[in-house]
Amino acid sequence: MAMRQCAIYGKGGIGKSTTTQNLVAGLAELGKKVMIVGCDPKADSTRLILHAKVQNTIMEMAAEAGTVEDLELEDVLKVGYGDIKCVESGGPEPGVGCAGRGVITAINFLEEEGAYEEDLDFVFYDVLGDVVCGGFAMPIRENKAQEIYIVVSGEMMAMYAANNISKGIVKYANSGSVRLAGLICNSRNTDREDDLIMALAESLGTTMIHFIPRDNAVQRAEIRRMTVIEYDPGHKQADEYRQLANKIIENTNMNIPTPITMDELEALLMEFGVMEEEDESIIGQKATASA
Repeated sequence: MAMRQCAIYGKGGIGKSTTTQNLVAGLAELGKKVMIVGCDPKADSTRLILHAKVQNTIMEMAAEAGTVEDLELEDVLKVGYGDIKCVESGGPEPGVGCAGRGVITAINFLEEEGAYEEDLDFVFYDVLGDVVCGGFAMPIRENKAQEIYIVVSGEMMAMYAANNISKGIVKYANSGSVRLAGLICNSRNTDREDDLIMALAESLGTTMIHFIPRDNAVQRAEIRRMTVIEYDPGHKQADEYRQLANKIIENTNMNIPTPITMDELEALLMEFGVMEEEDESIIGQKATASA
């Protein structure tokens, strides 16, 4: 089997890093060889796999060593649960330069050091999805990742981000092999959330790969810096991540997405009650006026 390179995008706070690590633990349990490349300046993409507060990032270590050229692969690549290989790109100091630079530096370094040549089944890039700037778009545009998964919930901003990321994919899909492979719903327990995300997926020309219910087991495991599969393998939530892992292994549904307009997104949100229908007659009226 050829190595599959997957990027997981999603807006900040959606539970993207948690979902990625729990999913990857499921793949490792199935005997898959996986590497996670953290592409989020928060550098929290590997801590549940390594049981570490935060992994040293390529950008930090390069700054200490002088240049990236002074680093060795074993300095930056750590191995955790299930032999999962872990790398964090990191970013520059806040307020100095583009946060996405770290992603570009990290991926180039990994390529040069031969990190991809080992017998890997999957590489997962865990990428911040609010900002589709050059660096964060690297896994899409440089033909690194062929499959993009977007973590989403029934909240407006999460769906807005998913639509934006889809626009980013379209930009590079025509000239390259990058494709949208599905939405992963990380539930926020909003009304009719699964129906809403399925409708969004259909609008974008993709499918909802899996609906992950909300469960406190995820937080209990996180407090111990572990994935649910490692912390409580018999828990029903661990089975949710196993199902997600199996669905990703089996997934062949790769499409160029069809992003929707803001009006269409709002219509969808109104249809499912996430957003209220606008009442033009009350626009601009003060509280006292309607009394």
